[in-house]
Amino acid sequence: MEAKRVDCPNAERSGKVIDGPTNPMVTPLLTDLYQFTMCYAYWKAGKHNERAVFDLFFRKNPFGGEYTIFAGLEECIKFIANFKFTEEEISFIRSSLPPTCEDGFYDYLRGVDCSDVEVYAISEGTVVFPKVPLMRVEGPIAVVQLLETPFVNLVNYASLVATNAARHRFVAGKSKILLEFGLRRAQGPDGGIGASKYCYIGGFDATSNVAAGRLFGIPLRGTHSHAFISSFMSPDEIIDKSLRSSDGSRTCEDFVSLAQAWLNKIQWSCSFRGVFGETNQSELAAFTSYALAFPSKFLALVDTYDVMKSGIPNFCAVALALIDLGYKAVGIRLDSGDLAYLSCEARKFFCTIENEFGVSDFGKMNITASNDLNEETLDALNKQKHLYLQSGKQTVFLNQTLSWMSCFHTQGHEVDAFGIGTNLVTCYAQAALGCVFKLVEINNQPRIKLSEDVSKVSIPCKKRCYRLFGREGYPLVDIMTGENEPPPKVAERILCRHPFNESKRAYVVPQHVEELLKCYWSGSSGKPREELPPLKSIRDCCMKQLEQMRPDHMRRLNPTPYKVSVSAKLYDFIHFLWLNEAPVGELQ
Repeated sequence: MEAKRVDCPNAERSGKVIDGPTNPMVTPLLTDLYQFTMCYAYWKAGKHNERAVFDLFFRKNPFGGEYTIFAGLEECIKFIANFKFTEEEISFIRSSLPPTCEDGFYDYLRGVDCSDVEVYAISEGTVVFPKVPLMRVEGPIAVVQLLETPFVNLVNYASLVATNAARHRFVAGKSKILLEFGLRRAQGPDGGIGASKYCYIGGFDATSNVAAGRLFGIPLRGTHSHAFISSFMSPDEIIDKSLRSSDGSRTCEDFVSLAQAWLNKIQWSCSFRGVFGETNQSELAAFTSYALAFPSKFLALVDTYDVMKSGIPNFCAVALALIDLGYKAVGIRLDSGDLAYLSCEARKFFCTIENEFGVSDFGKMNITASNDLNEETLDALNKQKHLYLQSGKQTVFLNQTLSWMSCFHTQGHEVDAFGIGTNLVTCYAQAALGCVFKLVEINNQPRIKLSEDVSKVSIPCKKRCYRLFGREGYPLVDIMTGENEPPPKVAERILCRHPFNESKRAYVVPQHVEELLKCYWSGSSGKPREELPPLKSIRDCCMKQLEQMRPDHMRRLNPTPYKVSVSAKLYDFIHFLWLNEAPVGELQ
């Protein structure tokens, strides 16, 4: 999957060449058939060049929360910058429409591009809320109509999975490393690539997806699977047993024997005598082989056979052998079992090694957990406040209490990093965000879409959107105004009204005002536009946005709804237009 440059004049009109969409399947044909039937009907009626304004927005926050992360804007801009029909595409459209469609329409499609389109959007990575336009798209109605389906497609999943990632980040906390491991479970290649990109925006630190690392510069993480461990039968399988020290000054000719010697030292040390017996030697062979291949990146999967009786002792033996040669192991990964208990036991083991053998910082070895994790399990792990102290043979650890308590926390688990896949990238808790694309103005005439369900009534006219901040620096409310209304001003009281509920209203005196919609595509209008920022900047923006939010809006259970409002003038106009457009019933 590779971003391709399309020979299209749109991409250069604004002064800088913009590559095509990441997925080459994102073409003008990636749309619903009814967009082309409407386009023909507009053309047939002579309406195709009428100036229209559409809003792209959503109606409800996902996952039972009260916030959403806006993502997918960059791909939308790349799409319209390279929007042009090929002859093959026009031939297919001709074959898909009724034969009564006139030839002139296909000549019209040959000349269609997005040079007369303007896109105003909220910055990608911003925390957003229902009803507020994420994007405002202006242009000839037939052309903008053709953008509806691809825009909704590009924004819907991107925003959903970025929000899912942000929720996982919030529950895990700032100090934990989050790794996206979802490629194999994602909905196809495009789902896998998109998930890696947008999980990174939402706060994940790295991905296992090599293609996404190449395309977007996302840090990569990964070591080995259970298959690698179980593929070894004996240390005798290791042919080249030599390893040079990290500074290159010497060579250990038999690293396998060095690791075995350390295992014997651990087994017969005062702290561990009688704690574990014979470890699995094929596992030790696998660990040793991997350490020989990656001595400075040694991270071992320790649950193939038995975590505490084999995996942890074998890992420590290899890690100590590496230390003898000037290397430092990275840590372990747990992929099954009671992650809280096992992580605490592993941490105690590491701290005891540090104390027993005088190895600095061994107790701080990184512990990564995976195994079908989700937001709920992360939250449950963090809520466990009790210590796991085993009886029987494990009580020998209690003699080391003073030595390991300094590096042992009482939070209920000792996991430093979480590898999360299926529930993250598939958005298992909610299938779709539900973005919509609604006409709000044509030929400078506001339009409204009515419904018996008030939540589906659209907010008409071309609007400006602002975020108002309070004294403590938190956002208080988002407000939409008519395009020509004066903007809210700092320290000046403004009436904010619920769009449809007459009784919900409040005065706000903002301490800071931020306009949300900015021009990201100006077509041939010559208007200045925002440059597309690099992915790392979008991620930084998202993290900053999340930190700005009031904690009660962010919590998992019963979050406080964030207020979205309209100005008093826009409120009056909405209800005037509503009454004007709604048919009047007649009683017989």
